[in-house]
Amino acid sequence: MRRLDAHTHFWQYDPLRDAWIGDDMRALQRDFLPQDLSPLLSENGFEGCIAVQADQSETENDFLLQLAQQHPCIKGVVGWIDLLSPAIEDKLQQKKQQPLLKGFRHILQGERHRQYMLRPAFLNGVKALGRQGYSYDILIYPDQLGYALPFARCCNDQKLVIDHIAKPAIGRGERMQWEKEIRAFTSLDHVYCKLSGIVTECDWKSWNRAQIAPYLETVLETFGADRLLFGSDWPVCLLAAGYGQVAELAASFLSEAEQQKVFRQNIQEFYNC
Repeated sequence: MRRLDAHTHFWQYDPLRDAWIGDDMRALQRDFLPQDLSPLLSENGFEGCIAVQADQSETENDFLLQLAQQHPCIKGVVGWIDLLSPAIEDKLQQKKQQPLLKGFRHILQGERHRQYMLRPAFLNGVKALGRQGYSYDILIYPDQLGYALPFARCCNDQKLVIDHIAKPAIGRGERMQWEKEIRAFTSLDHVYCKLSGIVTECDWKSWNRAQIAPYLETVLETFGADRLLFGSDWPVCLLAAGYGQVAELAASFLSEAEQQKVFRQNIQEFYNC
């Protein structure tokens, strides 16, 4: 099976734009481009990846789409758009000429107002994505899961995916509240979850499989193999683990049939790639 990776990033490092990459993440303070990832994909049995925005700008869309046109390993792009814009429908129509643009994401985890996603204008924007055939990636911290549930229920005609299993604090062993709130998505068939960004929520130097197991078992029970997508979160994952380690960690919790879905089939269907 040739696998797909549903969550990677590319950037030409800019210390002002990329201020989120602090000194504790110094290993990421350089360029990361498809030519850096491509050998890792091949070595680990991956055919390609989805490139996900790391900066909230139209310039980021142009950058990622240009990379996708130049590098066939990029099967699709999750970009950014102003979902609050009253002209959102027109803006999305203009995007139709870019078939590699598959969906959009807003960095909700960084919003001061934690219920930002429930703003009427934002909900209208996300619903417009669904009408135009685009997916939406939900990037949040655990304290926002309580808002993500009514958000998802309101956008029930829209393909949604929770990035990084909502970033529970695995390193601190915080699970009870996260588990209660993530399990509330069990019956929402239009909501998927990415097995991504997990090792970086642990202690970067001392994580182990046993520490992560309860979290992965919870999302497996909640979403089932039909609603999970594997994502490496490369290069961010490199803070805690190599690319191959991340892929094999996720695979170790899945049967061969489940891997077919999580590492390929579900990603193809969700991102139409």
